Amino acid sequence: MQLFIVALQYFYVIIKERIGIRLGQKNKLVAKLKSNPRDFTFSEAETLLSYFSFVRDNKGKTSGSRVVFTSNKYKTKIILHKPHPRKERLEYQVKQLIEKLESEGLI
Repeated sequence: MQLFIVALQYFYVIIKERIGIRLGQKNKLVAKLKSNPRDFTFSEAETLLSYFSFVRDNKGKTSGSRVVFTSNKYKTKIILHKPHPRKERLEYQVKQLIEKLESEGLI
């Protein structure tokens, strides 16, 4: 019984640390996005959307660089353009993402 309690406490600590790390990363990405950075990348946007339970869904074989993010929780679809050859999103794209997330009450 004693061993079970120790194991349970150990797993609680591990889970608490992992959740804390994830929330910290989410908050950092939200803060970075709200500061209208010039270096906000597509992968950072994708990571942030995944924290809000959005899933990447390419619009088929002919979608090109357009990527749709959908969520079962939210009615909205977020369409992002995957920039190439650069990694950073353009300023107007960052503003559109901020507006969309604010309209859903996510940030």
